[in-house]
Amino acid sequence: MGAKDKAQAPPPAAVPDQAYLEAVTGKRDRLFEQILDRQARRHAENGGSPIKITLHDGTVQEGKKWMSTPMDIAKEISSGLAARCLIAQVNGGLWDMTRPLEDDCQLNLLTFDSKEGRDTLWHSSAHILGEALERVYGCKLCIGPCTTRGEGFYYDAYYDNNVTLNGSHFGHIEDRARRAVAEKQPFQRIEVSRDEALEFFAENKFKVEIINELPEHKPITLHKCGPLVDLCRGPHIPNTSFVKAFACLKASSSYWRGKADRESLQRVYGISFPDAKLLKEYQRMMEEAARRDHRLLGESQKLFFFDSLSPGSCFFLPHGTKIVNKLKAFLRQQYRDRGYQEVESPNVLKMKLWETSGHSANYKENMFLFEIDGEEFGLKPMNCPGHCIIFKHETRSYKELPLRIADFGVLHRNEASGALSGLTRVRRFQQDDAHIFCRESQIKEEVKSVLEFINYVYGIFGFNYELELSTRPEKYLGDIETWNKAEQQLAEALDEFGKPWEINEGDGAFYGPKIDIGVFDALKRKFQCATLQLDFALPVRFKLTYAAEEEAKLERPVIIHRAILGSVERMFAILLEHYCGKWPLWLSPRQAIVCSISSDSLEYAKQVHAKIHNAGYDVEIDMTDKKIQKKVCVAQLAQFNYILAVGPTEVESEMVSVRLRDKPEFFPMSVDDLISLFRDEVAAYR
Repeated sequence: MGAKDKAQAPPPAAVPDQAYLEAVTGKRDRLFEQILDRQARRHAENGGSPIKITLHDGTVQEGKKWMSTPMDIAKEISSGLAARCLIAQVNGGLWDMTRPLEDDCQLNLLTFDSKEGRDTLWHSSAHILGEALERVYGCKLCIGPCTTRGEGFYYDAYYDNNVTLNGSHFGHIEDRARRAVAEKQPFQRIEVSRDEALEFFAENKFKVEIINELPEHKPITLHKCGPLVDLCRGPHIPNTSFVKAFACLKASSSYWRGKADRESLQRVYGISFPDAKLLKEYQRMMEEAARRDHRLLGESQKLFFFDSLSPGSCFFLPHGTKIVNKLKAFLRQQYRDRGYQEVESPNVLKMKLWETSGHSANYKENMFLFEIDGEEFGLKPMNCPGHCIIFKHETRSYKELPLRIADFGVLHRNEASGALSGLTRVRRFQQDDAHIFCRESQIKEEVKSVLEFINYVYGIFGFNYELELSTRPEKYLGDIETWNKAEQQLAEALDEFGKPWEINEGDGAFYGPKIDIGVFDALKRKFQCATLQLDFALPVRFKLTYAAEEEAKLERPVIIHRAILGSVERMFAILLEHYCGKWPLWLSPRQAIVCSISSDSLEYAKQVHAKIHNAGYDVEIDMTDKKIQKKVCVAQLAQFNYILAVGPTEVESEMVSVRLRDKPEFFPMSVDDLISLFRDEVAAYR
């Protein structure tokens, strides 16, 4: 299993309330077995008739209704496949490997190599973690999902025995998880009514709160592994032994429902794999990630800092500001080439605007609010309502569409103190935000154009990425015909774009379908940065219209929300870690440094510095009396792209000795040739 953190002294043994645990576990086991038996009898009564199961390769297997499971089919193919399959897809929807098939179906068997397989293993591992936490500490379990980054899992729980978890507790937790894995506990699934679910979790007010918010007349799914019964939609791996490696990563505090005025919880993060070798690789990657931590690199390179006087708001230092400005300049040139118009909109707006946009009802607690002359105002958390005001400011014609409006405006979101994390989670930030106002018939071409824009930018950064089309959710605004047409246009745009993509059924926003873009850095970590969303809601809320071809006919535009960097601050952090602080020349705040070998060459060093500076490059000069070897070493550590040494030889020849950041040798160049080299490298975004 996972390696324990042995650097810390072992914590005092936890003393959970055993009487409470035994009572709760006994009740849950009894109720679960009763319902599971009732469910099995119903399956036996209704099952047995033959069904046809069509596999991913088109072959057809025979099965029995309510009796055959995906695991049975996997075993018929090969025992090796059955040992690796974590989850199934039945008619496109995820399905437990041990859950009986209900009718003729399309069946796809998935392993850890698939996104669905990984998410399922990590979700199931969260249940193993929950079981361990409950057994060891007697806590009240809250929620235990995969992480939003799609890498590992966590479990939030409430502890009423004054335990504060840290790395020293992980050994106890991992031991209990190891025991659960050794027991090969099956994941069993039942469907219950709301009243039955409330009976299961009567002692846990957090689960009760969740249950009471679920639709009253829809069945609720519970899953059991070992002594744990959990409120969970599933699906899950066949049994706990499919987890071959498990490790706790860190512990932190959190709030129930993410609200600071609710109960204080503790969160334990974990990671798991179906192979111990994968855990070792992951731990090596995490060590490298710690070395690349943008907070450490930002401090060592003097790029930015935070101060307690403004939590969650970054102070960018001169070198950091240079990088931010270069990113913006790069995008501004792209905007010019791609037909965007940049605007600026106010930071402070009346709540009346946010009521119109819907943010007052759905986002108010995440806004910074204050009063002016007795009226409530808010700092803008996003740009879209302001852009709607700009669109509405004048009469629009179909001839103006598509209208592409871009904005680098400063945004503020009142993130919880415990959620703040370096540049990746802040309260004050900027986005490379843009909104495209277009006709329904223009959606496909505009989406293709945005995808090409994303591909161009991410190619320059050296990112790989994946695409998902998220379709209409259960609750949505507008009519199905409009949604179907929009989804079809997005699908056609993705097909014509030519990159692989997957469909994510039912995960669109209520106001329109979207394309999710997951980007991978040099360590293959996944981040959500770019945004591409259709919006049918805001044009309705703001009563936006344009004059159509027919006289006196007004039509309503569609809005495409799009960002490529996402938050500039977050992208800054991702790039800093992606490059490990070795910025490419075009982004670098330290493109070159001139190092004089002796005082005799100092005047020439100043001339070289001035010439490169006047050519528009970020060049510095080391005029200290350090030896040249020391100057070069310091310049290397500061990550200057080019180190230029000048001594008597260079003065006489009017040349410079050039050394690249990661190369040991020097070579001579004229200053003019060097400037030409810089120009070519920067123009090629290298």
